[in-house]
Amino acid sequence: MTSVTNLPTQFDVVVIGSGAAGLYAALSLPGHLRVGLVTKAKLRTGSSKWAQGGIAAAIAPMDSPELHLQDTLVAGAGLCDPLAVDFLVNNARTAIDHLVEMGVAFDRKDGALAMTLEAAHSRPRVLHSADTTGKAIVMTLIEQVVARPNIHLVAQAFALQLRRDEAGRCQGVSVLYENKIQWINAGAIILATGGGGQIFAQTTNPTVSTGDGVALAWRMGAQLRDLEFFQFHPTALTVPGAPRFLISEAVRGEGAHLLGLKGDRFAFDYHPDGELAPRDVVSRAIFNYLADNADDPANANVYLDLSVIPEEKIRRRFPNIIRMCAEWGVDIFSEPIPIAPAAHYWMGGIVTDTDCQTSIPGLYAIGETSSTGVHGANRLASNSLLECLVFAAQLAELQPKNPESLPKKTVLQIEKSNTAQEFEQLQIIREQLPKLLWQSAGICREQAVLDEAIAQVADWQTQIKELHITQLIQVNPEQIIQFSDPNTETHIRLYAETQNLVDVAHLILKSAAWRTESRGGHYRTDHRETLPEWQTHTLIEGETFRRSPLIVDGEKG
Repeated sequence: MTSVTNLPTQFDVVVIGSGAAGLYAALSLPGHLRVGLVTKAKLRTGSSKWAQGGIAAAIAPMDSPELHLQDTLVAGAGLCDPLAVDFLVNNARTAIDHLVEMGVAFDRKDGALAMTLEAAHSRPRVLHSADTTGKAIVMTLIEQVVARPNIHLVAQAFALQLRRDEAGRCQGVSVLYENKIQWINAGAIILATGGGGQIFAQTTNPTVSTGDGVALAWRMGAQLRDLEFFQFHPTALTVPGAPRFLISEAVRGEGAHLLGLKGDRFAFDYHPDGELAPRDVVSRAIFNYLADNADDPANANVYLDLSVIPEEKIRRRFPNIIRMCAEWGVDIFSEPIPIAPAAHYWMGGIVTDTDCQTSIPGLYAIGETSSTGVHGANRLASNSLLECLVFAAQLAELQPKNPESLPKKTVLQIEKSNTAQEFEQLQIIREQLPKLLWQSAGICREQAVLDEAIAQVADWQTQIKELHITQLIQVNPEQIIQFSDPNTETHIRLYAETQNLVDVAHLILKSAAWRTESRGGHYRTDHRETLPEWQTHTLIEGETFRRSPLIVDGEKG
């Protein structure tokens, strides 16, 4: 890998995003292709490295891909694509073998890969590396990327727009990089930008998770699917001033108890599986319990008690959780962990097939920003890292069309942009939007609140369209815009992320209002039932929302 200083105008393939999906995609592409790996921060900043629990794969003697498939379909609440799930579970062993071959140090027991049980899995099938599995995988992938001379890192570069040629094929992306904006042409663009958890006030996602890929693809006209389905992780550390650090599902898998305000194991009042019920059920159980028992439910918490797990096992399996809790004053060996739900994983995204192809030729998507059909209405724990690897591996067969040559570029120097005057307005929207979405499209939703939020977001969209910056970033392929004021890049980055968040908020709210039932990660207090007529995808193109029938064994279901 080489780090780019002067940004090239052309690559064979551009990968946008550097989490597990983007890194593995870059490694999977044919070695003769010149690959640009564009990341808006530095390497090591995406959600993948935060994944603690592990990666699911049915490779143990007492397990099978068929059991893994059935567990995934049950968790998905009727909206999984069985063919996509079958593809996932039957390619799991190959993915794990490749990670082991590359040097990922999974935990072992008696020489064999160790497996743990997580919620809604019928067998122990989650491989782990202590409680920092995502980090172990990402660091190994980074080492592999660094060794590849055909991969060129473009770090701290923000993708602003996608471009289609006259035939409708995606062949370019405009990038904000080192205080200038310019276009890069490529035979294929791969979006691997992760999720959108920052749209909610409470989230386990890092600050870079602002729904960029979904927003870029939507504005270009790509098909999106099932954006109303957002998974709220039930157990995030809840200490004043602390980030919502995820307390892995594996902790409950090892036997930890959820305790209420009086030490009661309340989860069994809401589901017979108690702490090991599906994530959405446990999140709602905590939400409803606090609503019924806490004076201030929005700022209250319940507790996760690890005292029933042997101390040696806790120290071996969860060293990072021990460290992070201690950093915020919680000694997990002498007291329970204060926890509450937080937005964690987005099941919906850009519609793709098993080759990662979107509805637009030349545009691909991988990982959390995509909708492969694997997760349905509610992701099965630890299937997300596996999905990244299995689907990205298909890019080994990618044969990108040669990108058209761009004409010689002219440099337009902008001495004073006046972006500072709009900075405060954007900051206000950025601060208010996550609170609005948490209240309106969080764990529980209802029509009247959704309608109010939709109106507010529409107003913000109008405000953003009228900003001077909106016109400033409209760069044609023959131009490079260079900014003299070093603060302008900071202002444009805030603008771009805020625009993406507002557009994504619009789509989530409209999708949540459209689906008048409760299913998986989408729960309506005014439509609590799961209805047969809604066993269908929400398909979005532009401002058009329609039902898309499920495809089962090649036939509409």
